[in-house]
Amino acid sequence: MTVKRTVSPPAAQQPDQGFLSVPVLPPRGVREGFGSPARQRARRAPALSLLVMDATAALTAVPTLPHPLLAAPLLLAVLWLNARAALYRPAAVPAVLDELPAVCARIAVSWCAVAALVAALSPAHALSARTLLTCCAVQTAASCAGRGVVHWRRRRELLRSPAAALVVGPAATAQRVAAAFLRHPGCGLRPVGVLADDMTGGAGLPVLSTDEEVRRAVVQNGVRAMLLVGPAGEHGPLVRELSEAGCALWEVDTHVPSYEEAGHPVDDLSTEPAARRRGPRERIAGFSCRRLDTGRHPVGSAKRVVDVLVSGVLLLLAAPVLLACAVVLRVSEGPGVIFRQERVGKDGLPFTLLKFRSHRPADAHEAATRWSVVDERDMSRFCRFLRRSSLDELPQLWNVFRGDMSLVGPRPERPYFVATFSQAHPGYAARHRMPTGITGLAQVNGLRGDTSIEDRARFDNAYIDDWSPWQDVCILLRTAAALLRPTGS
Repeated sequence: MTVKRTVSPPAAQQPDQGFLSVPVLPPRGVREGFGSPARQRARRAPALSLLVMDATAALTAVPTLPHPLLAAPLLLAVLWLNARAALYRPAAVPAVLDELPAVCARIAVSWCAVAALVAALSPAHALSARTLLTCCAVQTAASCAGRGVVHWRRRRELLRSPAAALVVGPAATAQRVAAAFLRHPGCGLRPVGVLADDMTGGAGLPVLSTDEEVRRAVVQNGVRAMLLVGPAGEHGPLVRELSEAGCALWEVDTHVPSYEEAGHPVDDLSTEPAARRRGPRERIAGFSCRRLDTGRHPVGSAKRVVDVLVSGVLLLLAAPVLLACAVVLRVSEGPGVIFRQERVGKDGLPFTLLKFRSHRPADAHEAATRWSVVDERDMSRFCRFLRRSSLDELPQLWNVFRGDMSLVGPRPERPYFVATFSQAHPGYAARHRMPTGITGLAQVNGLRGDTSIEDRARFDNAYIDDWSPWQDVCILLRTAAALLRPTGS
């Protein structure tokens, strides 16, 4: 059976047989290699809940301010300082008392900055020391109470359904660490197997020594973490592959220090790059553990804070435009104003992207595999206007607010093309180290529509490698300027 109107990717973008790469996301229903069923079931971090709690706590002190508009700099200062301190990336086993000094200090700094601003602009309304202390105490109490609720719910969730984990290292040591983690279910990690070169670990969890055994364990148990208790040895490439599939890597220090020694971290993986990024040490099940990041770019929570604030404001400001576009589309084109399509986001996870419907594909296969419809002449005049002005992208602000996307990042693509381009261009899969975005460095450099995929991947990876908040601001400004001379996508 022949499917009508189905177009393959441009010839210049067909897979190059000279390269060898692994797709970041196989087509839905076909899971090769390690895939990542665990990543599909992974729960989102409670960063947004913590952000809401801190924002609510900051607003409790608004009545004490001489002018309500001063709440904006106070709120931004608190959220920015907390994001810089990674307070929206809670510990493996979060506890509000551990965060209390950092939260209290940043609230105090924010209030001091606001008090200085008030004294400079209106000396007659300067805040007294007593008022300042009272406001800091009230906001700290409210913030800690809210954070305590979020952390309590997360600890309950960890206790009810801990993440399955594999322990990597010498069999005897790995079995001992696995037994300790199993005795403490509240740590949120439940070992289900040991990945070791030797089989001398004694009784305990099953020892996995082949790729097929590891693959079966990952799929059947939904493994989401790896505990490294020693050198990975010949399993180093396997560990890296699991990490790229979405498994968290934890370095577990099993050494017991003596009076002469302060402790020794485990050896680095022989196959890992020298510039492996490490997080702060945490205590899990009594062990000193440290989160490793071998494949993803560490974008701070500040990016997410900006996304939530800006997308929320833009949704409110653009509400009349959204409503007008929806009404005109409904009247002129009939039902189905919003077009929903599966796209691939950060870490290869699929999400549903929203757009105003400017074109109706012949069938689901065409929607999933047709490359571009920018030159279609059967679109109505209003639909062509939506595409040329990029107004059809406005509903994606809701994707940003929900956390599916970011304002700035690599543009998300459909699973079919992700698999195709990942095989053709080795750097394409690396674009998924960062949340996808409405606009990006490739787009502001003219790489939209039917343009080189190789160039897009290069620009997107350059953006990720050189990421900074100022770069995001520059891209947003260049995007706003480009909207004045729209070309469509």
